[in-house]
Order: sequence, then structure tokens, then C-alpha cells
Amino acid sequence: MAETTKGEYYYGMGRRKTAVARVRLHPNGDGSITVNGKSAKTYFGRELLLATIVAPFRALDLTNSYNISVRVVGGGTSGQAGAIRHAISRALLRVNADFKGSLRKAGYLTRDPRMKERKKPGLKRARKAPQYTKR
Repeated sequence: MAETTKGEYYYGMGRRKTAVARVRLHPNGDGSITVNGKSAKTYFGRELLLATIVAPFRALDLTNSYNISVRVVGGGTSGQAGAIRHAISRALLRVNADFKGSLRKAGYLTRDPRMKERKKPGLKRARKAPQYTKR
């Protein structure tokens, strides 16, 4: 495991849909998570989203060993949580490259390619066509 001096951190960036998250992992922490200046519990509220964020730590048995500060923009809460999970996984790779197998197997290093489909000309939405009338 790489050692850092006071003030150093490990950086990772993750994306999902239109959300972009930039994460800093500060070693020797107490497990606090700050998202856009607020605690993660206050920012997200739902336990499911908090579980999504800390999933990489649970997969590696590293809970409460890092303080996490996050800047996230775009998307909704679910997309932001997925982007944070992706960013944390990438930052953990900078901590120790041996984590790659476990994180890859859990699917945390793969960028989720699903995006909102664009509206097409002549249609009402991405796929909904105007109603067909025979006469």
C-alpha cells in the first residue's frame, strides 16, 4: 500500500449518464464522506444510494479507513451515486493496483454506457411516433 504524507490524497474521476464525480481519498481517516460540502447522508438521504457509494470499500474490506471528499455535477441522485462509486473505484486503483481484480469482478471499474436516447426528427420522443390514421 502506498504511503502518503499529511495533506496528500488519491484522486479518481467517474461518470454515469450525465453525472461527473471527482473524488479525493484521504488515507488514515475515520470513514467520513463529504459530497459537495455536505455529509453524504444529508446530500443523498436514501440508504440505497449510500450503500452504492461505499460498495467498493465493502468489496475490499476497507470500510472506515479513508476520508472521502467528492465534487459531483450533473444528472440525478442515482446517476451521481453511480459516478461516485466509479470514481472511488478508480481512486482505489491508485492506492493499490492489486485491487483491480476484485473491483473488476464486482463491475465497479466499468463505465456504465447507458445514456438517455436523443429525440429523433419526425417523432414525438426518442421512439414514440405520431398516431397512425388510415383515413
